[in-house]
Amino acid sequence: MNAFDPGFMSEVERVRASGLVGRSGRLRELFDFLAARGPEADPASQAEIAETVVGQAAAEPDDATARVYVHRLRKRLEQFYDDGRHTGGRLVLPSGTYALRFEDEARAKAIMPLRVSRLRVAILPVLGLAAIVGAFFIGLQVSGGVAPAPANAIWRPFIQSDRPTVVVVGDYYIFGQTKRDRPEVDRMIHDFSITSKTDLARAQEADPQRYGDTEDMGLTYLPVSSAYALRALMPVISQARQPVTIMPASQVDSDTLRNHNVIYVGLISGMGMIQDVNFTDSNFAVGDSYDDLIDMASGKHYTSGEALALPTAQYYDDYGYIARFRQPGGALIGIVAGLRDTGLRGVAPIAVSASLPDKIQQLAAGNKPFEALYDITGQQGADLGKKLEEVRPRP
Repeated sequence: MNAFDPGFMSEVERVRASGLVGRSGRLRELFDFLAARGPEADPASQAEIAETVVGQAAAEPDDATARVYVHRLRKRLEQFYDDGRHTGGRLVLPSGTYALRFEDEARAKAIMPLRVSRLRVAILPVLGLAAIVGAFFIGLQVSGGVAPAPANAIWRPFIQSDRPTVVVVGDYYIFGQTKRDRPEVDRMIHDFSITSKTDLARAQEADPQRYGDTEDMGLTYLPVSSAYALRALMPVISQARQPVTIMPASQVDSDTLRNHNVIYVGLISGMGMIQDVNFTDSNFAVGDSYDDLIDMASGKHYTSGEALALPTAQYYDDYGYIARFRQPGGALIGIVAGLRDTGLRGVAPIAVSASLPDKIQQLAAGNKPFEALYDITGQQGADLGKKLEEVRPRP
């Protein structure tokens, strides 16, 4: 370790001291494993990470568990540096590379202008839309003297808490692509590997042939199913004795969790920072794609069929997810999410129902951290049936 670049070593110690990767646990072990290899080492393989960090000696060469933890670490590092409080060099986990690299100050500054430009433009349209949708549906429920439904055992702690609550809505970054023979934007693109203008700037630098004709447009969007979920949830949450606000997932930072209780509403793929918060200590992991959740104990895959079956009249399975737990810093976290739109539309009314299944009721009423997974039967976007697949205390 002493032979490594002093700048690299300094950043390693600063990240450790910040608590970003925790004092113990898998994320810290992964960080320490990659840091010990140094900034010039060949990338580790998924099998190496699975065996050394996760303890899966018989892991497959293409191991989903290793990818999950690498993804979480990459996002944690991006959030650590993108808050603007850390100057100088930075540690990065380049996309597709399982190795820590060090960007010195000159390289970091070369990318920075694209990272910070037009930030307000990027978040305000979706924030305004979310607030309008929430306010509209609250109005539908409480106008005309109709009392809102009472909060069930899942949401009662939010209602009674002395902390303000922020409802976080999953949003998606989209960027423009220009035609090569003229500067006008020809089409808008959503790419799961490009979740912010920071990602786009890095992609433009790393792969100019593919991303050289793209540009940040300052735009994000919300799935339509989020409106249905907000319609179910907001009349209940609006009863809280502390203020309730709405913000997009792309705007969430560590201060949000430090000062608020947080309820996420949206698709698993739109969780942003909340994905790491939720799945670091969970019975489930996101699989090869955001259409897939993996039961970490059994290895069973729950995969949405909406994308393939939506254009036809055939039935398909989608999945809705509910969770509630408390962060070490004191924030109460609630999750109402779907793999796809059908799952979210189907699970939201269940989450606020006055009559919860006994297993969920017992855990929620006992203030136990828990998570539940529902199979939602769909047909052309409509949610036609529901089946409770799993209810468990969180690890």
